[in-house]
Amino acid sequence: MTKVSQASRRRLRNIPLRWLIAVLLVLPYRLRVPLCGWVMAYVIAPIAGYDKRVRANLALIMPDLPNSEVKRLTRDVPRNVGRTLIEIYSGAEFVARATAEPLKGEGLAALDAAHAAGRPVILVTGHFGNYDASRAALIARGFPVGALYRPMSDPYFNAHYVRAISQIGTPVFPRGRAGLADMIRFLRGGGMLGLLMDQHISAGADLTFMGHPALTALSAADLALKYDALLVPTYAVRRKGGLDFDIIIEPPIPHGTPEAMTQALNDSLDKLVRLHPEQWFWIHRRWKNAA
Repeated sequence: MTKVSQASRRRLRNIPLRWLIAVLLVLPYRLRVPLCGWVMAYVIAPIAGYDKRVRANLALIMPDLPNSEVKRLTRDVPRNVGRTLIEIYSGAEFVARATAEPLKGEGLAALDAAHAAGRPVILVTGHFGNYDASRAALIARGFPVGALYRPMSDPYFNAHYVRAISQIGTPVFPRGRAGLADMIRFLRGGGMLGLLMDQHISAGADLTFMGHPALTALSAADLALKYDALLVPTYAVRRKGGLDFDIIIEPPIPHGTPEAMTQALNDSLDKLVRLHPEQWFWIHRRWKNAA
């Protein structure tokens, strides 16, 4: 297959998604968010095989989970993914929801102190609830929060995705050389950098997540140590109604070895996923060598 035909194929694959997003954005927010969740759970997920991935991961991590609960999660997990997708494209309406409630958690005072002192902060979260809701809420409080994102393999999807996350707040930095210099300048200037760190990284450290071996990037801890930054877990927990969030700021992880600090981050997310399993992205191949 030539490069031209590959590009054409990606462009065609992107068209239905763009149409779906465009149609949903015409609807009122309170209708578009649950509707996109339904489409993801009952249309896209079965076709894409997401339900099989969720079941495989649950069988590995929670083998004693009742069948009724497994069945619920195979729908509720992609439902949360669909909600998250259209929320990110909803711009100001999503930001209004994400910032409606005050920030919570024991780590908030540490963030205030770091901001006042111009000290860098590494904010770490996972693909849980809606990971961009915490970024929106922190920016609204006056914190200088940037985000590091992994560019999508599909350049057509990536282009409109970056525009969408930029509506929530800037700066945003692509992983790799393209964004490295700007990201470092931002950190050195006392910025707060948001990272997602719950995906399988082949060159990562051999740590554990939810009781099983999981290769995990040490980059968040490495940055915190190199630039004397706070390392702070933060999460947006979706409320029962499905549209609003509790934004939780946990206490900073004490500086130590990169491995110990990163394991503490894994353990932090572990606890939250066990409390709200439907809100985590079980579709990832997090335990790639085992599942």
